[in-house]
Amino acid sequence: QVQLVESGGGLVPAGGSLRLSCAASGRIFSINAMGWYRQAPGKQRELVATIISAGSTNYADSVKGRFTISRDNAKNTVYLQMNSLKPEDTAVYYCTCRIRTSVVGPELDYWGRGTQVTVSS
Repeated sequence: QVQLVESGGGLVPAGGSLRLSCAASGRIFSINAMGWYRQAPGKQRELVATIISAGSTNYADSVKGRFTISRDNAKNTVYLQMNSLKPEDTAVYYCTCRIRTSVVGPELDYWGRGTQVTVSS
C-alpha cells in the first residue's frame, strides 16, 4: 500500500525556522497534489499549503511570505520550509498526497501521522 512519513518537526523559538519533509512510498503510479495541513489543540485541522504536479502552489493567508512548499517528484517527497515562526504556528503538521496507485485506478487522498511543531515565545 501507500505510506506517508513526515519528519523535521521539533521545538524552536519564535522567529526560528524548521523544514518539514514527507516521503511517500509503496505502490505509487502517480502523485497529483501534495500538501500540508495543521491542527492546533482545540482547533480544527486547517490547510497550510498545497502544490500540484505542475508546480503551482497555494498558501493559507496566515503563512504567506513565511512558508514555502516544494516537491521532489523523483523522490516522491514534499517539503515545507517554515521561516519566521510564531507561537501560533504551534500544531501537529500533517502531510497529504493525492495518489493514483495504478494506471486505471482512482486518485485517493493519503495522510501521514503528523509531526509536532512547537514554537516557544
